[in-house]
Amino acid sequence: MFLSFFLLLRQHAMPVTLPEYLTLLDALRSDAGGVTVDDFYYLSKTTLVKHEQHLDLFDRLFGEWVSGQLASPATTESLPVVPPNWLRDAMELNLSDEEKDALEAAGGLDALYERFRELLNEQNERHDGGNKWIGTGGTSPFGIKGYAPEGFKLDKSVAGEGNRRAIKVWESRAYKNLDDGVELNTRNMKMAMRRLRILTREGAADELDLDETIAETSRNGGYLDIKLHPTRQNRVKVLILFDVGGSMDEHIDLCNQLFSAARYQFKHLEFLYFHNCVYETLWKDNSRRRERLQTYEVLHKYNKDYKVIFVGDAAMSPYEITQARGSVEHYNEEAGMVWLDRFKKQYPHMVWLNPSPAAYWQYTHSTTIIREWSGNRMFPLTLGGLGEAMKSLKNPKVTFEAK
Repeated sequence: MFLSFFLLLRQHAMPVTLPEYLTLLDALRSDAGGVTVDDFYYLSKTTLVKHEQHLDLFDRLFGEWVSGQLASPATTESLPVVPPNWLRDAMELNLSDEEKDALEAAGGLDALYERFRELLNEQNERHDGGNKWIGTGGTSPFGIKGYAPEGFKLDKSVAGEGNRRAIKVWESRAYKNLDDGVELNTRNMKMAMRRLRILTREGAADELDLDETIAETSRNGGYLDIKLHPTRQNRVKVLILFDVGGSMDEHIDLCNQLFSAARYQFKHLEFLYFHNCVYETLWKDNSRRRERLQTYEVLHKYNKDYKVIFVGDAAMSPYEITQARGSVEHYNEEAGMVWLDRFKKQYPHMVWLNPSPAAYWQYTHSTTIIREWSGNRMFPLTLGGLGEAMKSLKNPKVTFEAK
């Protein structure tokens, strides 16, 4: 029964492993498993979801799976002739005194259970409402989301609680803003940028090396020999170039969040500004834009060990990229593409982050030019896009194909 749920998650790229699925089955066999769809929903989400970005996908797939289970009526083949002990225990624990009296008035659990089996043999389709069949929303004593006081719920077509408690949770999808296709906030950016960390041990040996201490102590016949090593630190070097002004004004807040997250995550971070395309000068302070740095100086100052991130929507006149004197702001003796190629030659680990939706890129010619120049290493400024960009900075073979 639950294998189909596991396979559905895997089919939609949920990172669920077989050991986690076996853990879920073990929990279901124990007292923690419960007997309702509410219990299974919370237990499976706790067991199978490892990252908040997958909460929305899990809710959607869980709703799809439950709907499929409800659409397929149960059969008596999987039901014992008499009510199982777990069902009796659940009735004893969960029913109020009034509900127990109503159950006895209907003939008791044995009679109700036998009637349930008879209906399974007669019914061959899903049923909503009514007072007889096993289904949803009616007054029959069998099914889910109904109103019969003496009823019970069991197995595929009838598992669940009335009043839509867990169903409200997965249908409302309270975590839908955590999907990896939405724009980022500062916290999510920090988490995504952690993938770029390159941890090395440099400097004074001030941290206990437990493995080596154990090994050396063993070699010394049990005499303690403490070994130390340098603390692991993130040594990655990052250079970010922000496009400012013009069409980028509407993305100021998002770029501010990206900058804040990068300052927090990377110890060795440098940043500069440009407008539309890179030319012979860049600047460090937008309020004093006339105080410019020569781009050649930047290329010589920051060596190829730096990871370079361009941030811009790449929306401009194509002439600003391909032609000399094509800039809308100044007289540029060399085309923007010439300078871009110099960056590409200097820095093998380089990506372009685009805050515009990836679906719109194909409609802007200049964006297509930049994408081709980057070798399809232009990524959307979303949670998923930023994560893939960090992977690409470590492995340039990682690219992005806009759909």
